[in-house]
Amino acid sequence: MNSPMISPSAEKHRIPLNDGNSIPLLGLGTYSKPQKTPKGTCKESVKLAIDIGYRHIDGAFVYLNEDEVGEAIKEKIAEGKIKREDIFYCGKLWSTCHPPELVRPTLEKTLKTLQLDYVDLYIIELPLAFQPGDRFYPMDENGKYIYHKTDLCATWEVREKCKDAGLTKSIGVSNFNRRQLEMILNKPGLKYKPVSNQVECHPYFTQPKLLEFCKQHDIVIVGYSPLGTCRDESWVNVSSPPLLEDSLLNSIGKKYQKTAAQIALRFNISEGWSSSQELHPGRIKENFQIFDFKLTDAEMKDIELLNKNVRYVELLIWSDHPEFPFLDEY
Repeated sequence: MNSPMISPSAEKHRIPLNDGNSIPLLGLGTYSKPQKTPKGTCKESVKLAIDIGYRHIDGAFVYLNEDEVGEAIKEKIAEGKIKREDIFYCGKLWSTCHPPELVRPTLEKTLKTLQLDYVDLYIIELPLAFQPGDRFYPMDENGKYIYHKTDLCATWEVREKCKDAGLTKSIGVSNFNRRQLEMILNKPGLKYKPVSNQVECHPYFTQPKLLEFCKQHDIVIVGYSPLGTCRDESWVNVSSPPLLEDSLLNSIGKKYQKTAAQIALRFNISEGWSSSQELHPGRIKENFQIFDFKLTDAEMKDIELLNKNVRYVELLIWSDHPEFPFLDEY
């Protein structure tokens, strides 16, 4: 269960992917509410993260801040702090861009915004397709979301071509359940299987069955919301208590002189998951300081027992979509 001590150097804490590339264990997620985040916050946070040692940056077209991420990377390269190949950038294909003819132009738009020649990982953000167009969240006059017929295999085929064209080094998925992963894995003529599945993962929601399935198929789990998530009732299940107030995580933290957040992140990477924490400028440094200790086997087992099998990120607003992933057992 317990992994050997992981080196604190940025170069060492990586997980191999099934296509020969590798992903850093700890990532900086760049999601923040555009209307509540002052311009420049993301850029400064990414620059700070790079200085601290982060090399995995998780972003998305739909976050509306990839321009700031790109500027931060560019400035740090110009300073000589990093080379482009030191950075692992994960971008995401949004749900209005699933039709095959939109996949490559959307990725090219992302690259132009980032001022990069390629991304390291390009994932399908959700297995749900929405009506293509200029609106990220298309709705009819009654406020009902307008969905689009999903053909995940057709979308995947174009992404394989994007990899062949060098626009992305690796391709993966996010929020896919077992059935949706099997749809890709069993696709006739499959050239590249997903290297990763980005899903909610933390001590209150460990997803053992999905994790075991992914492990069998050499698909790396990238955990989002590893510290729980914000308490926004419009899209978050707030019936589950805040993860970072958990008494066990806090008591183990006292033993190691670490925070509950550091214990939760250390648990995730000790399970062999890559984790992408949300953008929080005040915690960027603290959350990277998890490579100088390791949890005992007994502590790992105790934390595993915290699993409530309850999501924070339920996405119930889209539960009537034919491809909604969270109705299946896993």
